[in-house]
Amino acid sequence: MESTFLELRCKEVVNILDGRRLGHITDMVFDLGSARVLGFIVPAERTGWNIFKNNDQLFIPYGCVVKIGEDALLVELPSQGVPTNPYILAQNNKKS
Repeated sequence: MESTFLELRCKEVVNILDGRRLGHITDMVFDLGSARVLGFIVPAERTGWNIFKNNDQLFIPYGCVVKIGEDALLVELPSQGVPTNPYILAQNNKKS
């Protein structure tokens, strides 16, 4: 199956382990040396009332992708909901 990045951006990402909708793909990560897709990036879940300040992103390794369908990308992320989620890519690394 062939797909373009623009087609993938329109698909919703769903974690099949808990049924949670993770959002839409915002970026892809490639290994230029081997010309492989390493994974996808979606916005991380916003917590609390601070909906405007969260710039964290969720990295979904390509190995966690179960199925790419017409309308959705089904993934299996077992550590979703764990406070120390290894898939979170923090963007708020400002030093005070």
